[in-house]
Amino acid sequence: MAKTAKKKPAKKKSPKKEPAPLHSKRFPNESAGYRGARNALLKAEMDLRREIERVAALRRKLPAGGAIPKDYVFEEMTADGQTRRVKLSELFGDKSTLIVYGFMYGPKMEKACPSCSSIIDALDHESKHISQRTSLVAIAKSPAERVERLRRERGWSGIRFLSSANNSFNRDYFTEDEKENQRPILNVFVRKNGAVHHFYATELAFAPAEKGQHPRHVDMIWPLWNALDYTPEGRGADWQPKLDYGT
Repeated sequence: MAKTAKKKPAKKKSPKKEPAPLHSKRFPNESAGYRGARNALLKAEMDLRREIERVAALRRKLPAGGAIPKDYVFEEMTADGQTRRVKLSELFGDKSTLIVYGFMYGPKMEKACPSCSSIIDALDHESKHISQRTSLVAIAKSPAERVERLRRERGWSGIRFLSSANNSFNRDYFTEDEKENQRPILNVFVRKNGAVHHFYATELAFAPAEKGQHPRHVDMIWPLWNALDYTPEGRGADWQPKLDYGT
């Protein structure tokens, strides 16, 4: 008689191991469900941090862009109420790089841009730290007297604020369109061996719109949205900052 083949005993499945915790900290009364979701989010946050560093490294590796077509002359008000003319090359001071924030406040605008004002509200106090490594200024198309009045009204005392009313900087570097509508663009310039070149601009402003994505392009220097991203309500679908909240 043919021998019946013996069946091999089925291998016992090993119980699925839970991923090792990323750290040992636990907050009062948190549930296992919360910790599981939070660990998944923490991994995503670590991936995001890594991606931010990767993109920043790519940005730093950019070669110098085009040389500036002219040494633009800006105006600013002095402490004694006089108008001073300042060249772009002079805005570097003793630094080799210069950040220029294009502030939306043209001569035809009744009020300054609330979003731009929110950004400068934060950068004004950060400027004393930023200026340790790079020069930072804001420019607006309105005349110097109007720019100075706005600066005083908002209480900005740290960031250097200049007028581009009498030059083509806004048009050349896309802080203004062909119809003189103002645009909030951040540009970075580099100076080497006496020559000034463009280095970087927040070109996400010009990129195709993506479904579900707000066209903001300077979030990295804008604490407002980064702070709100930590809350369950988030940024809100339609909420935008205002110049005044009636307080």
